[in-house]
Amino acid sequence: MTPPILTPSDDSSTACRGFAAERYSRRRLIQVGGMGLLGLNLPGLLRAGGAAAGSSRAPKAKAKSVIFLYQFGGPSHLETFDMKPDAPEAIRGPHRVMGTNVDGIQIAERLPRMAKVMDKVCLVRSVHHTMQNHNSASYYALTGHAPPVDDIRLRDTFDLSPAYGSVVDALVPTSGEMPGFVAYPHVMRDGSVTPGQHASFLGKIHDPLLITRDPNAADFSLPELSLPAGMTIERLSARRELQKVIDAQSRMLDTASAAKGLDSYYDKALAMLHSSRLREAFNVGAESDTVRESYGRSTYGQGCLLARRLVESGVRFVSVYFDASIGGQTTTSGGWDTHGFNNTRMFPIIEERHLPITDQTLPTLLTDLDERGLLESTLVVWMGEFGRTPKINANLSRDHWPSCYTVLLAGGGVKRGYVHGASDRNGAYPERDGVRPDDLAATMFHLLGINPHTEVMNAQNRPIPIAEGQPIAGVLA
Repeated sequence: MTPPILTPSDDSSTACRGFAAERYSRRRLIQVGGMGLLGLNLPGLLRAGGAAAGSSRAPKAKAKSVIFLYQFGGPSHLETFDMKPDAPEAIRGPHRVMGTNVDGIQIAERLPRMAKVMDKVCLVRSVHHTMQNHNSASYYALTGHAPPVDDIRLRDTFDLSPAYGSVVDALVPTSGEMPGFVAYPHVMRDGSVTPGQHASFLGKIHDPLLITRDPNAADFSLPELSLPAGMTIERLSARRELQKVIDAQSRMLDTASAAKGLDSYYDKALAMLHSSRLREAFNVGAESDTVRESYGRSTYGQGCLLARRLVESGVRFVSVYFDASIGGQTTTSGGWDTHGFNNTRMFPIIEERHLPITDQTLPTLLTDLDERGLLESTLVVWMGEFGRTPKINANLSRDHWPSCYTVLLAGGGVKRGYVHGASDRNGAYPERDGVRPDDLAATMFHLLGINPHTEVMNAQNRPIPIAEGQPIAGVLA
């Protein structure tokens, strides 16, 4: 059998799409107030396909939602979840291991709270690829597709593949007023914007609801969902009706079927502008001080609390980005990159920022989901773009190392208290059961009940699979 294909609702060529976009630009269609919502725009819409294709071969869904916790910069597996206490000092580093509540699983001693929840977790210790640069490796991690080139200058273009959440939004769209894909609180970049954070060729209608405000701020709110000054929802709805008339007249003149889809674009924005349910989901201030403190009063901590509220309200895919940058010469901000401290002392940002935040927030999220009965239906993914070199370098740091690293999974149909795969004695290469980012992508889609071999049409109007790997059978419960 051939794989299912998500096809556009038209048979237009690229030339037709360009012609339609040009004609709509000349007419300058009336814009609905608040149309900036979700970053939607006409060129992206014209690239979008139509409805998702069903598949009789779709697996049974184990997860309803995904919380994707992206650790930009590349966490060291040797300082977190795959330590090597018997390796030489230049490899094992200064940190010691500690036992956990699962026999045989040891993690870093600086993660004592995590040690108490490892019975909820599945570690994949054999992930590997070949991308050495943050932007190219992150694109691979955020989409499951290898980039065309391993280059720090890899640019975000519509030829590259869409984010996981955008694929899920296109294939299993939510009904009603809640978005299918939400991302926050950063747009990540290493020099240029890191590709893989939006819908790309699937069309802007499948972009995430992107929130770039700090959920830990006292005045956290959703300006993206606010109506323009003097605009009521009734007046906005009236404009929508007028827009439908104009659209209908325009389509009588335009035979290019690539222009289809404008209705869903406008209606989605309008529904979200009107949604009290969505606003309530984002109201982290409704949580008790005790709960907020338990997650940690940091941007990331409150972002993880918000993720719980969003999946509880029906959002299917939530991406929480640890930081906007890979990291630098400070211990108060930045991602997991450990370069730049110039021989001062070993791993200061890990010890003062990364591990304390992780040990407070991640076990709290897993426990909170479990106690609310949400963990079984929510897949939590904790990962970065690569690991770090087994050997500590001359600057008392570890360099980029994609040849072997660890990804943490929990809930949503994966085994609990389990380790899949293994690295060699120095944590340098997979010793058994190697896993690629392509396989992680296939596993996520499989657990959501989506056939990972489903195909979508890319920017060249050619079918490509949403995942090129295979579900990791060993991690499935």
